[in-house]
Amino acid sequence: MKLHYAPGACSMGIHVILEEIGKPYELSSVALKDGAQHKPEFKAVNPKAKVPALDLGNGGRALTEWPAIALYLGAANPEANLLPKDPAAQARALEAIDYVTGTIHPNAFTRQFRPGNFSVREEDHPQVIAQAQENADKFFDLLEKNWTGDTWVLPEGYSVADAALFFVEFWQARRVGKPLPPKLDRHLKAMLERPAVKRVLEQEGLAA
Repeated sequence: MKLHYAPGACSMGIHVILEEIGKPYELSSVALKDGAQHKPEFKAVNPKAKVPALDLGNGGRALTEWPAIALYLGAANPEANLLPKDPAAQARALEAIDYVTGTIHPNAFTRQFRPGNFSVREEDHPQVIAQAQENADKFFDLLEKNWTGDTWVLPEGYSVADAALFFVEFWQARRVGKPLPPKLDRHLKAMLERPAVKRVLEQEGLAA
């Protein structure tokens, strides 16, 4: 397998899952800041021009979209116990992943990091960023108030959902520099202690 990723991007969560599984894989870095995602070489891998993309090594097209990749890796590697076997718990894992990737990521962080995607008028960018920061606080507060697990997202234990939550927590705490609510802060600290996460941060040049 080969993971097409960008250091510190949402693909970091898939990178964590691959490290947790422990099977051999390759990394291919995509320089998003240089626009590499829009070049023919990468668009031949993922016409959507974004990361992550996972080449399964079977000669077929790469698997794209964070939830789909996480579901595949969890289901294809049951021995890693990253995807609950109970259908209801599985659905809860996907519910958490969808909220992170479909709501928190675009509305709280893409708006902050790329305000030009949301307004062509540069004078509007501070307002776009301010709204995104308000969104982030609102979304994280909602997760805090509805937390059902102990250390991990699910009561059943560590799962692919934790790798999803990790990358937005990391952005809020390390990239934006804003504190997380107590339960989410505890979750981030627990993630940062996992050997797989430490390896990912080292490999992506993000280790403190």
